[in-house]
Amino acid sequence: MISDSFKQDLLNRIDIVDLIERYVPLKKGGANYSACCPFHSEKSPSFTVSHSKQFYHCFGCGAHGNAISFLMEYQGLGYVDAVKDLAESVGMKMPDYEPRSGTKDSGGPDLYEVLQRASDYYREQLKVSPQAIAYLKGRGLTGTIAARFGIGYAPPGWQNLQTVFSDYADKSLKEAGLVIDAEGGRRYDRFRDRIMFPILNQRGSVIGFGGRVLGAGEPKYLNSPETPLFEKGQELYGLSQARGAIRTRGRAIVVEGYMDVVALAQHGIEFSVATLGTATSSVHVQKLFRQTDEIVFCFDGDAAGRRAAWHALEVSLAVLADNKAVRFLFLPNEDDPDSFVRAQGAKAFEAILAEARPLSEFLLAELRSRVDMTSLEGRSRLIADAKPLLKRISSPALQLQLLKQLGTAADVTYEQAGTLTDIATSRRFEPRRNSAPKNSRSARAPVDGTLELLLLRCVMNQPRLVLDLPLELLDLQHAASRALMALAEYARTAPEASGALIIEQFKATAHARILVEAQASLMDMQIEGEDMEIEFRHALQRLQAGRLQGRFDDLSKKSQSGGLSGDERAEYSNLIKEFAILKRVPDNKTS
Repeated sequence: MISDSFKQDLLNRIDIVDLIERYVPLKKGGANYSACCPFHSEKSPSFTVSHSKQFYHCFGCGAHGNAISFLMEYQGLGYVDAVKDLAESVGMKMPDYEPRSGTKDSGGPDLYEVLQRASDYYREQLKVSPQAIAYLKGRGLTGTIAARFGIGYAPPGWQNLQTVFSDYADKSLKEAGLVIDAEGGRRYDRFRDRIMFPILNQRGSVIGFGGRVLGAGEPKYLNSPETPLFEKGQELYGLSQARGAIRTRGRAIVVEGYMDVVALAQHGIEFSVATLGTATSSVHVQKLFRQTDEIVFCFDGDAAGRRAAWHALEVSLAVLADNKAVRFLFLPNEDDPDSFVRAQGAKAFEAILAEARPLSEFLLAELRSRVDMTSLEGRSRLIADAKPLLKRISSPALQLQLLKQLGTAADVTYEQAGTLTDIATSRRFEPRRNSAPKNSRSARAPVDGTLELLLLRCVMNQPRLVLDLPLELLDLQHAASRALMALAEYARTAPEASGALIIEQFKATAHARILVEAQASLMDMQIEGEDMEIEFRHALQRLQAGRLQGRFDDLSKKSQSGGLSGDERAEYSNLIKEFAILKRVPDNKTS
């Protein structure tokens, strides 16, 4: 685990404006910088970067975060890789957290360098292989597209890599997945007489290969094995090349093969990626949702294609959000994306792409096809089959929409469908009601939590202020109060934490949304330093006064019916004196 102190130090050394300007041209405007958002298409700039807050926020699509999250979203990096990249850029050493994919092994060769040298060799071999060139031309590929994807050729022969690596026996070649050690100590090249497709990570570094046999032979595709750099279930072929087009088009297409990706790109459809001989994983879906709000899974229309699509649906449910969409496109049985686009062209493919089925439609249609919808038993089974799937959906609005459609299909009411699937139908969007601290439930502070939200904004600007906040004043029916309570606990262990680090710390919690909103609202406020502290004190005084007034009103009402206890009578008397001093109520009131 990377410590908070390291992340705080890192974020303090990074200027988010300088970082983002490496990728997006920013324009200064007042205290902030603006640009057209790199995460969605727009004509008028709504993407704002604050130097003082070290925070970015798009008021159009809601993208937000600090330097770490920007690299993760823009470059598609994992968390550790993003932190590592930032640390290297400012000369910081990662703290004893080198993942297993560390590039060196006891001073041995860098595995990235080994794979890059092999990739360069395969590309050179393609240039001098008429047979391989003819094969690619026969598939409709040009030299330009082959160069873009770094396509190469592994010639026939058992030990061709001996010409590339002087120490062919070095263990790094096996660790990189380039060679195989047979019984008897004999070593030979893994890839022979195959078109070679380099697999890149999010940084554009070669981490493995896929090799396609030229003629008849098995297996048709041969992938690198799992290595310290390469995990099939976490990587997508072509993502490095497709990232820009995915953002521009606002969607990503997931296909099954290397040639599908390359053929689509050859015809101008550059926003596709492929899984690497494995089923779609939730990691794949999460990685793509960092790049876009819509994913289209494109499979053959046969039974195998529909099974693959159903699996993709299942792993997508838990990572859906209300602003994200998954769709499914099934091609005719005799086609794959490669053959379809070569035969019918890009316009025809774009046309059927527009008809891709929403996840909700595919899910219900598939479940209905498995049961007899004309019988009571079949409709009952429909609900039973849908229950575990609906409960896995992380998108609240989509879950309830599907629940309504399920009820209609099964001929039960919406509420009955909710009961049968254990999904709440009436309380889902109500604020969570925690027990409020004593004396706070009847407070006269604004019912919408305005003062609590103002206090939260002040704390996000100067986190240490939360240590001066009397927690008994907080009314936990408000999200801002619950966030303040959590911040107070966190501040005891990290009193010097910045707003940017707080966003990072709470990004996966129930408080993330309101903290981001508070941080974003600060981007237009010109209050800093002592002025922000004064704002905090004034808001705190108003909150305290509101709580006292609320308690006074409760006791006053109770006193009229003669129901005050001894302790309450003393408390009421003290409040009367306090308000008399403040001239808030007449001093002749009695109990």
